Amino acid sequence: MDALRFPYSTDCPEALLRCAAAPSVQRLRQVGMNCGCEYTDFPVFRRSGAYHRYEHSLGVGLIVWHMTGDLRQAAAGLLHDIATPVFAHVIDFVRGDYLAQEATEAGTAARIAGDDRLMAALADAGLTLDDVADYHRYPVADNDSPRLSADRLEYTLGNILHYGFDTEETVAALYADLCVAEAEDGQPEICFAHPEPALRFAELALRCARLYVSPEDRYAMQRLAEVVAGALEAGVLTEDMLGRTEPDVIRRLETHAETAGPWAAYRRLRAVRLTDAPDGCVMPRRVPAKKRRIDPLIRGMGRVSAVFPRFREALEAFLAEPQTQWISEA
Repeated sequence: MDALRFPYSTDCPEALLRCAAAPSVQRLRQVGMNCGCEYTDFPVFRRSGAYHRYEHSLGVGLIVWHMTGDLRQAAAGLLHDIATPVFAHVIDFVRGDYLAQEATEAGTAARIAGDDRLMAALADAGLTLDDVADYHRYPVADNDSPRLSADRLEYTLGNILHYGFDTEETVAALYADLCVAEAEDGQPEICFAHPEPALRFAELALRCARLYVSPEDRYAMQRLAEVVAGALEAGVLTEDMLGRTEPDVIRRLETHAETAGPWAAYRRLRAVRLTDAPDGCVMPRRVPAKKRRIDPLIRGMGRVSAVFPRFREALEAFLAEPQTQWISEA
């Protein structure tokens, strides 16, 4: 099994590995988790290191397997991002889906069905397309925010490590405290067995959430969305090309006159500033974006926000923060 930076499980069924080896899943090695921000010169993203959708997807599959022992759910978790386009949620921005960021989820079933090797692996495991094409069916794999699912858990733990917010030892201790219990509505949910790890995870998740909607992140995603939209309009890219790999698309952006300049300017982004008015600013943009949040369940106690007032206050303050200021190049 490919080594992950954090070993979610050493017990991985062969059927899951066969699915992961299929070309459409391997493509995700060249689609990043940072939505193109890693190609800028912003220090926070430049320091974070490589983190790709394949690593995330395999991690989700392993978490679901560890929590449920159900191959159907684990395979759905593994395949949930199979249709993710290049630059991921930047394409949501291109399509005007700033706040829900769900437009990129379309096409999962078609992508799976179009990979003969993947379909053969599923058939050999006794799984159907319907079993794995919609991971929203499985609460441990995915559920509504602010609950904790395998998807949110993996990218949060992954970003804690990649952004240097805490150590592998801390992440391992947090993961070791996890279990599955009933949520308020009786649905299964990944939760913490003890309050202290739950609070630590919740605070780290909130730190990640702040970065996801930081001025640097929002501005970079909007600027890259404009580069991609311009490339589509000019015929440098097609919609089908967005389903390839980032190196493929970047080569086209770099080598066509219509996009080489805007792409190079995007790569040079290093700092931004916030203002109440756009006058006199360099390429000002006002960019709202989805606020991701996790309020984990503590087994037998309730959610972290109910047990720890300090976290509730911090979460409420984050959710109340406006995104109305103009962001421009510094």
